[in-house]
Amino acid sequence: MTLDTELAARLSDVRARMARAARRAGRRPDEVRLIAVSKTYPASDVRAAAAAGQIDFGENRVQEALQKIEGTADLPLRWHLIGHLQTNKARKAASSFACIHSIDSTDLLEAVDRAAADAGRSPEVLVQVDLAGEATKHGAALDAVRDLIDAARRARAVRLAGLMLLPPFFDDPEAVRPYFRHLRELRDQLCGSGGVPPDFVRELSMGMSHDFEVAIEEGATIVRVGTAIFGPRVRPVSA
Repeated sequence: MTLDTELAARLSDVRARMARAARRAGRRPDEVRLIAVSKTYPASDVRAAAAAGQIDFGENRVQEALQKIEGTADLPLRWHLIGHLQTNKARKAASSFACIHSIDSTDLLEAVDRAAADAGRSPEVLVQVDLAGEATKHGAALDAVRDLIDAARRARAVRLAGLMLLPPFFDDPEAVRPYFRHLRELRDQLCGSGGVPPDFVRELSMGMSHDFEVAIEEGATIVRVGTAIFGPRVRPVSA
């Protein structure tokens, strides 16, 4: 079996697992979008996944993503920035990605909006919410989420589409379930008493390779899956 065949088989398995999780929750499989997280993998793997029908790809770092975007420019792909974005890279991000999942401050949102307007672009953005308070991760605190949504409603170019979550890692996917449920309940609260138009928070980006099925059961509309599609990442050996 060639590498491309193996990748296509893993992609098919992930999609089948997604469909089963959706049906368990009484949802339609087509309600959940798969982002293949290609960070650290070569552009050739992106091409192999695209040949197997994958359209949406996610990257953590702007510079790495730009190289792959250029190297696959002949393919009709949608690129998502899912990693932390520094304000000084807002211009490159706004002109290169269809969706930015990691908006965590009004300053960053405004910088991306200005850059997008200047570039004549209108990327979707998601508010990354911090539900665990981990020092090593980014995200907007709960009491700042509404301010971010209000700022997005005033934006000229970017389009707010939902919320994103990067929860703590647990070996047991069930341990992550309360975080996924909390994000869904936050979305529902914002649409209810918060008065936020449902279209502004229609997307819930949550769930990765080890827990995406639980995320789908709790309402994810986007899952971000890397190793389950591309295989284990090879990390550099320290000297």
